[in-house]
Amino acid sequence: MPLKLESVTALDHFACLVGHDTSFPLLEVATSLAQDAEPTLDVQAALYQVDVLAERLRNRIPWGASAMQRTFMLNEFFYEKLGFGANANDFSAPQNSYIHCVLEQRRGIPISLAVVWMELAWGIGLKAEGISFPGHFLVKVRVDEGIIIQDPLTGRGLTQDALSERLEPFREGWGLTEDEMAPLHMFLIPASGREIIERMLRNLKTVYTEPEQRAWLLGVMDRLIILRPDDWGSFRDRGLVRAQLGQRAAAIEDLQTYVRNAQTPQDLPLIEARIELLRAEV
Repeated sequence: MPLKLESVTALDHFACLVGHDTSFPLLEVATSLAQDAEPTLDVQAALYQVDVLAERLRNRIPWGASAMQRTFMLNEFFYEKLGFGANANDFSAPQNSYIHCVLEQRRGIPISLAVVWMELAWGIGLKAEGISFPGHFLVKVRVDEGIIIQDPLTGRGLTQDALSERLEPFREGWGLTEDEMAPLHMFLIPASGREIIERMLRNLKTVYTEPEQRAWLLGVMDRLIILRPDDWGSFRDRGLVRAQLGQRAAAIEDLQTYVRNAQTPQDLPLIEARIELLRAEV
C-alpha cells in the first residue's frame, strides 16, 4: 500500500522556522510573510537575490577595512548604488512589508529595509542589530569607536538629542512627565528576531483593512499566535476575523480561549455577547 504524504503548508513552514530563537533565520521568515497574499512566492529566490548583493558588497570592501569603514561602504552601496529608500508615494501599501517587493522596487518602510540592510551587514562581519524604537524601527551597529544608530530609511546617523526628540511625542501621548519617562537607553535595547517579525506582522495587521484582504489578515493572526501563543488578545482578534469570514465554529473557539485566559479584559461583556450571537447562527 503506497505511503500517503501530507503536504506542508506555508504556515507549517513558518512554524518550523520560528520554533527556536537560536539561529533565527530572520530574512527567510520575513520574506515568507508575503505567502498569504502571494502563495506561489519563491522565498528561496528572494534569499538568493540578497546573497548576490552580499557578494557584490564583499567584493567592494578592501582587506582590513575597519567596522566604521565597512558601515560607510555598506550605506553607500545600499542607499546610493542600489537606491534603497522610502516608498514615499504609498507608505501604507502592504508591499512595503514584502521583502521580495522591497528587493524588486528598492522601496520599503523602516523595518523591511532594516531586515535587508542587516543581512548585508552580517555578510560583511558587522555587529548589526535592530531596535524596535517607538514609531520608527532603527538599526544599531557596533564599531571600534562606539555605537552607530541610524535610520534605515536613509542611512543617516542619529544623535542622542535627535533620538530624544523623536521620543517626545510618545512621552506626551503616554501622559508621562520627563521624570517619569524611561531613560533613552531603555528604548535602544536590541530587538530579537521574534520581536522583529512580530512588529512586521502587526504592521501588516494595520494595513490589511479591505474586506477582500480578510483571508490575508487571518494569515497574519495565525502567525502572531504561532509567535506568541500566550498573547490572548490575538486569539480574540483572530476569532473576530474568522467570524467575518463565516468560520463560526472556529471563531467561537478562539473567542472562548480569549475569555478563559485573558486577565480581567474590559471588553469581556462584548466578546461574550459576540459568542452568543455566533452560537445562534450555527
